Amino acid sequence: MRIASVEFLGVNVTPKTNWCFLLVRTEDGRTGTGECTLSGQEALLEAEAARISPSLLGADARDRNRLARLLPHAPGGLVAHTVLSALEQALWDLAGQEAGQPLYRMLGGALRHSVTLYANINRGANPRTPEGFAAATRRAVAEGFRAVKLAPFEPLVWEDASDPAQRAAYAEGIARIAAVRDAVGPGVEVMVDAHWRFSPGGAAALIRDLTPLKLFWLECPVAEANHAEIRRLRSMANERGMRLAGAETLAGLAAYRPLVETGCYDVLMPDVKHAGGHEEIRRIAALAQSAGVEVAPHNPTGPVCHAHSVHLCATLPNFLWLEVQFGETERFFSLVEGEDLHFPGGIAALSASPGLGVRLLEDEARAAPWVVMAQPWLDPRLG
Repeated sequence: MRIASVEFLGVNVTPKTNWCFLLVRTEDGRTGTGECTLSGQEALLEAEAARISPSLLGADARDRNRLARLLPHAPGGLVAHTVLSALEQALWDLAGQEAGQPLYRMLGGALRHSVTLYANINRGANPRTPEGFAAATRRAVAEGFRAVKLAPFEPLVWEDASDPAQRAAYAEGIARIAAVRDAVGPGVEVMVDAHWRFSPGGAAALIRDLTPLKLFWLECPVAEANHAEIRRLRSMANERGMRLAGAETLAGLAAYRPLVETGCYDVLMPDVKHAGGHEEIRRIAALAQSAGVEVAPHNPTGPVCHAHSVHLCATLPNFLWLEVQFGETERFFSLVEGEDLHFPGGIAALSASPGLGVRLLEDEARAAPWVVMAQPWLDPRLG
Protein backbone atom coordinates (compact mmCIF):
# COMPACT_ATOMS: atom_id res chain seq x y z
CA MET A 1 0.00 0.00 0.00
CA ARG A 2 2.53 2.54 -1.26
CA ILE A 3 1.74 6.24 -1.07
CA ALA A 4 1.32 7.74 -4.54
CA SER A 5 0.34 11.29 -3.62
CA VAL A 6 -0.55 13.60 -0.74
CA GLU A 7 -2.89 16.47 -1.52
CA PHE A 8 -4.24 19.41 0.47
CA LEU A 9 -7.80 20.42 -0.39
CA GLY A 10 -9.35 23.55 1.11
CA VAL A 11 -13.08 24.20 0.71
CA ASN A 12 -15.13 27.33 1.35
CA VAL A 13 -18.44 26.32 2.95
CA THR A 14 -19.88 29.59 4.31
CA PRO A 15 -18.90 33.28 4.27
CA LYS A 16 -17.32 32.62 7.67
CA THR A 17 -15.79 29.18 7.25
CA ASN A 18 -13.26 27.14 5.26
CA TRP A 19 -12.71 23.44 5.86
CA CYS A 20 -9.38 21.82 4.96
CA PHE A 21 -8.59 18.20 4.18
CA LEU A 22 -5.59 16.00 3.44
CA LEU A 23 -6.00 13.23 0.85
CA VAL A 24 -3.45 10.40 0.88
CA ARG A 25 -3.69 8.21 -2.22
CA THR A 26 -2.02 4.83 -2.62
CA GLU A 27 -0.75 3.06 -5.71
CA ASP A 28 -3.48 0.42 -5.36
CA GLY A 29 -6.21 3.04 -5.78
CA ARG A 30 -7.29 3.81 -2.23
CA THR A 31 -7.71 7.29 -0.74
CA GLY A 32 -7.38 7.98 2.96
CA THR A 33 -8.82 11.24 4.26
CA GLY A 34 -7.92 13.44 7.21
CA GLU A 35 -9.06 16.91 8.21
CA CYS A 36 -6.68 19.79 8.95
CA THR A 37 -9.01 22.77 9.35
CA LEU A 38 -7.35 25.68 11.15
CA SER A 39 -9.15 28.99 10.69
CA GLY A 40 -7.12 31.69 8.97
CA GLN A 41 -4.12 29.43 8.32
CA GLU A 42 -5.14 27.83 5.02
CA ALA A 43 -2.17 29.10 3.00
CA LEU A 44 0.28 27.85 5.62
CA LEU A 45 -1.49 24.48 5.85
CA GLU A 46 -1.27 24.09 2.07
CA ALA A 47 2.42 24.99 2.10
CA GLU A 48 3.14 22.56 4.93
CA ALA A 49 1.34 19.74 3.12
CA ALA A 50 3.42 20.46 0.02
CA ARG A 51 6.60 20.49 2.12
CA ILE A 52 6.09 17.05 3.67
CA SER A 53 4.60 15.37 0.61
CA PRO A 54 7.88 14.43 -1.17
CA SER A 55 9.18 12.58 1.88
CA LEU A 56 6.04 10.42 1.95
CA LEU A 57 5.89 9.34 -1.69
CA GLY A 58 6.61 5.63 -2.12
CA ALA A 59 6.36 4.93 1.62
CA ASP A 60 4.19 2.07 2.83
CA ALA A 61 1.01 3.61 4.25
CA ARG A 62 0.85 0.83 6.84
CA ASP A 63 3.97 2.18 8.54
CA ARG A 64 2.08 4.67 10.69
CA ASN A 65 4.50 4.44 13.61
CA ARG A 66 7.35 5.52 11.38
CA LEU A 67 5.51 8.08 9.27
CA ALA A 68 3.75 9.78 12.19
CA ARG A 69 6.22 9.25 15.02
CA LEU A 70 7.43 12.87 14.96
CA LEU A 71 3.92 14.17 15.64
CA PRO A 72 4.50 15.27 19.24
CA HIS A 73 7.82 16.94 18.34
CA ALA A 74 7.17 18.45 14.92
CA PRO A 75 8.65 21.89 14.27
CA GLY A 76 6.42 24.57 12.86
CA GLY A 77 3.90 24.96 15.66
CA LEU A 78 0.18 24.29 15.38
CA VAL A 79 0.14 24.39 11.56
CA ALA A 80 2.66 21.56 11.32
CA HIS A 81 0.92 19.54 14.03
CA THR A 82 -2.42 19.97 12.29
CA VAL A 83 -1.12 18.71 8.93
CA LEU A 84 0.64 15.77 10.57
CA SER A 85 -2.48 14.95 12.60
CA ALA A 86 -4.46 14.84 9.34
CA LEU A 87 -1.82 12.53 7.89
CA GLU A 88 -2.22 10.17 10.83
CA GLN A 89 -6.00 10.21 10.41
CA ALA A 90 -5.68 9.41 6.70
CA LEU A 91 -3.29 6.53 7.35
CA TRP A 92 -5.78 4.99 9.79
CA ASP A 93 -8.53 5.38 7.19
CA LEU A 94 -6.36 3.49 4.71
CA ALA A 95 -5.57 0.78 7.25
CA GLY A 96 -9.25 0.18 7.92
CA GLN A 97 -10.05 0.08 4.22
CA GLU A 98 -7.32 -2.51 3.62
CA ALA A 99 -8.46 -4.65 6.57
CA GLY A 100 -12.15 -4.30 5.69
CA GLN A 101 -12.88 -3.06 9.22
CA PRO A 102 -14.29 0.21 10.62
CA LEU A 103 -11.66 2.40 12.16
CA TYR A 104 -12.81 1.93 15.75
CA ARG A 105 -12.20 -1.83 15.43
CA MET A 106 -8.67 -1.09 14.27
CA LEU A 107 -8.27 0.90 17.51
CA GLY A 108 -9.21 -2.11 19.63
CA GLY A 109 -12.99 -2.05 19.42
CA ALA A 110 -15.81 0.12 20.69
CA LEU A 111 -16.65 0.52 24.38
CA ARG A 112 -20.08 1.93 23.52
CA HIS A 113 -22.62 1.42 20.73
CA SER A 114 -22.99 5.14 19.95
CA VAL A 115 -21.41 8.47 20.86
CA THR A 116 -23.29 11.19 22.75
CA LEU A 117 -22.89 14.68 21.31
CA TYR A 118 -23.36 18.20 22.57
CA ALA A 119 -24.34 21.04 20.24
CA ASN A 120 -21.96 23.94 19.68
CA ILE A 121 -24.56 26.57 18.69
CA ASN A 122 -22.10 29.38 18.20
CA ARG A 123 -22.00 29.64 14.41
CA GLY A 124 -25.69 28.83 14.12
CA ALA A 125 -26.71 31.83 16.24
CA ASN A 126 -27.95 34.60 13.98
CA PRO A 127 -28.42 37.36 14.98
CA ARG A 128 -25.81 37.27 17.71
CA THR A 129 -28.14 38.76 20.27
CA PRO A 130 -29.38 37.05 23.43
CA GLU A 131 -32.55 36.05 21.57
CA GLY A 132 -30.52 34.82 18.58
CA PHE A 133 -28.53 32.52 20.86
CA ALA A 134 -31.70 31.41 22.63
CA ALA A 135 -33.35 30.57 19.29
CA ALA A 136 -30.35 28.51 18.18
CA THR A 137 -30.46 26.69 21.50
CA ARG A 138 -34.13 25.87 21.12
CA ARG A 139 -33.45 24.43 17.66
CA ALA A 140 -30.74 22.19 19.09
CA VAL A 141 -32.94 20.97 21.93
CA ALA A 142 -35.74 20.29 19.45
CA GLU A 143 -33.29 18.02 17.60
CA GLY A 144 -32.73 16.04 20.78
CA PHE A 145 -29.54 17.53 22.21
CA ARG A 146 -29.35 17.55 26.01
CA ALA A 147 -26.31 19.83 26.20
CA VAL A 148 -25.32 23.02 24.35
CA LYS A 149 -22.29 25.31 24.23
CA LEU A 150 -21.84 28.94 23.24
CA ALA A 151 -18.92 31.39 22.98
CA PRO A 152 -20.66 34.63 23.96
CA PHE A 153 -17.93 37.15 24.72
CA GLU A 154 -16.62 38.48 21.41
CA PRO A 155 -15.14 41.02 20.91
CA LEU A 156 -13.91 41.21 24.54
CA VAL A 157 -10.14 41.10 25.16
CA TRP A 158 -8.95 41.50 28.74
CA GLU A 159 -6.03 43.79 27.92
CA ASP A 160 -8.56 46.36 26.65
CA ALA A 161 -10.95 45.99 29.57
CA SER A 162 -10.83 49.70 30.44
CA ASP A 163 -12.59 50.48 27.17
CA PRO A 164 -16.34 50.97 27.76
CA ALA A 165 -17.06 48.85 24.69
CA GLN A 166 -15.25 45.93 26.31
CA ARG A 167 -17.30 46.25 29.49
CA ALA A 168 -20.42 46.33 27.34
CA ALA A 169 -19.25 43.16 25.56
CA TYR A 170 -18.95 41.43 28.93
CA ALA A 171 -22.48 42.43 29.91
CA GLU A 172 -23.78 41.29 26.53
CA GLY A 173 -22.03 37.94 26.97
CA ILE A 174 -23.66 37.37 30.35
CA ALA A 175 -27.03 38.29 28.82
CA ARG A 176 -26.51 35.75 26.02
CA ILE A 177 -25.73 33.00 28.52
CA ALA A 178 -28.73 33.90 30.67
CA ALA A 179 -30.99 33.81 27.59
CA VAL A 180 -29.73 30.33 26.71
CA ARG A 181 -30.29 29.08 30.25
CA ASP A 182 -33.81 30.55 30.26
CA ALA A 183 -34.51 28.94 26.88
CA VAL A 184 -33.62 25.41 27.97
CA GLY A 185 -34.55 25.39 31.64
CA PRO A 186 -32.80 23.20 34.20
CA GLY A 187 -33.01 19.94 32.23
CA VAL A 188 -30.36 20.76 29.59
CA GLU A 189 -26.68 21.31 30.33
CA VAL A 190 -25.09 24.62 29.28
CA MET A 191 -21.38 25.16 28.68
CA VAL A 192 -19.54 28.42 27.95
CA ASP A 193 -16.36 28.80 25.92
CA ALA A 194 -14.41 31.90 26.97
CA HIS A 195 -11.72 31.53 24.25
CA TRP A 196 -8.91 32.68 26.59
CA ARG A 197 -10.38 36.22 26.70
CA PHE A 198 -9.96 36.85 30.44
CA SER A 199 -7.25 37.77 32.91
CA PRO A 200 -7.15 35.56 36.03
CA GLY A 201 -8.94 38.23 38.04
CA GLY A 202 -11.52 38.73 35.34
CA ALA A 203 -12.07 34.97 35.08
CA ALA A 204 -12.62 34.74 38.83
CA ALA A 205 -15.27 37.47 38.58
CA LEU A 206 -16.81 35.63 35.64
CA ILE A 207 -17.12 32.42 37.67
CA ARG A 208 -18.88 34.31 40.43
CA ASP A 209 -21.23 35.99 37.94
CA LEU A 210 -22.05 32.66 36.25
CA THR A 211 -22.82 30.75 39.45
CA PRO A 212 -26.59 31.41 39.38
CA LEU A 213 -26.77 30.09 35.79
CA LYS A 214 -25.55 26.62 36.84
CA LEU A 215 -23.15 25.87 34.00
CA PHE A 216 -21.86 22.37 33.37
CA TRP A 217 -18.45 23.76 32.49
CA LEU A 218 -16.51 26.94 31.77
CA GLU A 219 -14.00 26.43 28.97
CA CYS A 220 -10.62 28.12 28.34
CA PRO A 221 -11.04 31.18 30.59
CA VAL A 222 -7.35 32.21 30.60
CA ALA A 223 -4.15 31.57 28.65
CA GLU A 224 -3.34 27.86 28.64
CA ALA A 225 0.20 28.34 29.98
CA ASN A 226 -0.99 29.89 33.25
CA HIS A 227 -1.21 26.62 35.16
CA ALA A 228 -1.26 28.04 38.69
CA GLU A 229 -4.16 30.36 37.92
CA ILE A 230 -6.05 27.68 36.00
CA ARG A 231 -5.84 25.38 39.01
CA ARG A 232 -7.11 28.19 41.27
CA LEU A 233 -9.98 28.88 38.89
CA ARG A 234 -10.82 25.18 38.77
CA SER A 235 -11.12 25.15 42.55
CA MET A 236 -13.41 28.19 42.44
CA ALA A 237 -15.56 26.63 39.72
CA ASN A 238 -15.80 23.26 41.48
CA GLU A 239 -16.92 24.93 44.70
CA ARG A 240 -19.80 26.38 42.69
CA GLY A 241 -20.77 23.11 41.02
CA MET A 242 -19.04 23.86 37.72
CA ARG A 243 -16.30 21.99 35.84
CA LEU A 244 -13.35 23.70 34.17
CA ALA A 245 -12.46 22.50 30.65
CA GLY A 246 -9.75 23.32 28.14
CA ALA A 247 -6.65 22.36 26.12
CA GLU A 248 -8.21 22.21 22.66
CA THR A 249 -5.20 23.46 20.65
CA LEU A 250 -2.35 21.56 22.30
CA ALA A 251 -0.36 18.90 20.46
CA GLY A 252 1.27 15.79 21.84
CA LEU A 253 1.29 13.94 25.14
CA ALA A 254 4.08 16.11 26.52
CA ALA A 255 1.92 19.23 26.24
CA TYR A 256 -0.92 17.61 28.19
CA ARG A 257 1.20 16.03 30.91
CA PRO A 258 1.73 19.18 33.03
CA LEU A 259 -1.99 20.03 32.83
CA VAL A 260 -2.85 16.63 34.26
CA GLU A 261 -0.05 16.55 36.82
CA THR A 262 -0.87 20.02 38.20
CA GLY A 263 -4.63 19.41 38.26
CA CYS A 264 -5.59 22.20 35.88
CA TYR A 265 -8.79 20.86 34.35
CA ASP A 266 -11.71 18.59 35.11
CA VAL A 267 -12.16 17.98 31.37
CA LEU A 268 -9.50 17.85 28.65
CA MET A 269 -10.50 18.64 25.06
CA PRO A 270 -7.86 17.25 22.67
CA ASP A 271 -8.72 17.70 18.99
CA VAL A 272 -7.96 14.91 16.53
CA LYS A 273 -6.94 17.65 14.06
CA HIS A 274 -4.25 19.12 16.30
CA ALA A 275 -3.24 16.80 19.14
CA GLY A 276 -1.58 14.13 17.00
CA GLY A 277 -4.39 12.01 15.65
CA HIS A 278 -5.93 8.86 17.06
CA GLU A 279 -2.96 7.23 18.75
CA GLU A 280 -1.74 10.37 20.51
CA ILE A 281 -5.19 11.22 21.86
CA ARG A 282 -5.56 7.67 23.18
CA ARG A 283 -2.29 8.19 25.08
CA ILE A 284 -3.50 11.57 26.34
CA ALA A 285 -6.80 10.04 27.44
CA ALA A 286 -5.00 7.25 29.29
CA LEU A 287 -2.87 9.79 31.17
CA ALA A 288 -6.01 11.78 32.01
CA GLN A 289 -7.80 8.64 33.20
CA SER A 290 -5.00 7.94 35.66
CA ALA A 291 -5.85 11.27 37.35
CA GLY A 292 -9.62 10.92 37.15
CA VAL A 293 -9.91 13.54 34.40
CA GLU A 294 -12.64 13.29 31.76
CA VAL A 295 -12.09 13.73 28.02
CA ALA A 296 -14.49 15.58 25.70
CA PRO A 297 -12.74 16.00 22.34
CA HIS A 298 -12.91 19.36 20.58
CA ASN A 299 -14.77 18.97 17.26
CA PRO A 300 -16.29 22.20 15.91
CA THR A 301 -15.35 21.87 12.24
CA GLY A 302 -16.09 19.63 9.26
CA PRO A 303 -17.49 16.16 8.56
CA VAL A 304 -14.18 14.32 8.24
CA CYS A 305 -12.96 15.46 11.66
CA HIS A 306 -16.37 14.54 13.04
CA ALA A 307 -16.28 11.04 11.56
CA HIS A 308 -12.76 10.44 12.88
CA SER A 309 -13.76 11.79 16.31
CA VAL A 310 -16.75 9.44 16.55
CA HIS A 311 -14.52 6.41 15.89
CA LEU A 312 -12.01 7.67 18.45
CA CYS A 313 -14.55 8.49 21.17
CA ALA A 314 -16.11 5.04 20.93
CA THR A 315 -12.82 3.62 22.27
CA LEU A 316 -12.04 5.99 25.18
CA PRO A 317 -12.94 4.76 28.70
CA ASN A 318 -13.05 8.26 30.23
CA PHE A 319 -15.02 9.81 27.36
CA LEU A 320 -17.63 12.37 28.47
CA TRP A 321 -19.24 13.60 25.23
CA LEU A 322 -18.27 14.93 21.82
CA GLU A 323 -18.75 18.42 20.41
CA VAL A 324 -20.46 18.95 17.06
CA GLN A 325 -21.03 22.19 15.17
CA PHE A 326 -24.81 22.59 15.03
CA GLY A 327 -26.71 24.64 12.49
CA GLU A 328 -23.84 26.25 10.58
CA THR A 329 -24.25 24.62 7.16
CA GLU A 330 -25.90 21.60 5.56
CA ARG A 331 -22.65 20.98 3.69
CA PHE A 332 -21.57 19.15 6.83
CA PHE A 333 -23.77 16.33 5.53
CA SER A 334 -23.65 16.88 1.76
CA LEU A 335 -19.90 17.22 1.18
CA VAL A 336 -19.27 13.54 1.95
CA GLU A 337 -20.77 10.24 0.88
CA GLY A 338 -20.96 6.89 2.63
CA GLU A 339 -22.29 6.52 6.15
CA ASP A 340 -25.01 8.94 7.24
CA LEU A 341 -23.53 11.59 9.56
CA HIS A 342 -26.88 12.91 10.80
CA PHE A 343 -27.24 12.74 14.58
CA PRO A 344 -30.87 12.16 15.55
CA GLY A 345 -31.41 12.74 19.24
CA GLY A 346 -27.92 14.20 19.61
CA ILE A 347 -26.38 10.74 19.14
CA ALA A 348 -23.78 9.66 16.56
CA ALA A 349 -24.08 6.07 15.37
CA LEU A 350 -20.97 4.01 14.75
CA SER A 351 -20.07 3.24 11.15
CA ALA A 352 -20.10 -0.34 9.90
CA SER A 353 -18.07 0.49 6.77
CA PRO A 354 -14.34 -0.13 6.34
CA GLY A 355 -12.04 2.66 7.39
CA LEU A 356 -13.52 6.06 8.15
CA GLY A 357 -16.86 5.22 6.58
CA VAL A 358 -17.21 8.46 4.61
CA ARG A 359 -15.50 9.84 1.52
CA LEU A 360 -15.09 13.42 0.46
CA LEU A 361 -17.02 14.37 -2.71
CA GLU A 362 -13.97 15.83 -4.36
CA ASP A 363 -15.65 17.41 -7.39
CA GLU A 364 -18.02 19.35 -5.14
CA ALA A 365 -15.17 20.33 -2.85
CA ARG A 366 -13.01 21.58 -5.73
CA ALA A 367 -15.90 23.67 -7.03
CA ALA A 368 -15.64 25.92 -3.95
CA PRO A 369 -11.95 26.46 -3.12
CA TRP A 370 -10.98 28.08 0.15
CA VAL A 371 -10.97 31.86 0.32
CA VAL A 372 -9.20 34.42 2.46
CA MET A 373 -11.59 35.73 5.09
CA ALA A 374 -11.57 39.51 5.27
CA GLN A 375 -12.65 39.33 8.91
CA PRO A 376 -12.59 36.52 11.48
CA TRP A 377 -15.90 34.71 11.85
CA LEU A 378 -16.24 35.91 15.43
CA ASP A 379 -16.39 39.51 14.26
CA PRO A 380 -19.93 40.56 15.26
CA ARG A 381 -20.29 42.57 12.05
CA LEU A 382 -20.52 39.26 10.19
CA GLY A 383 -23.74 38.58 12.09
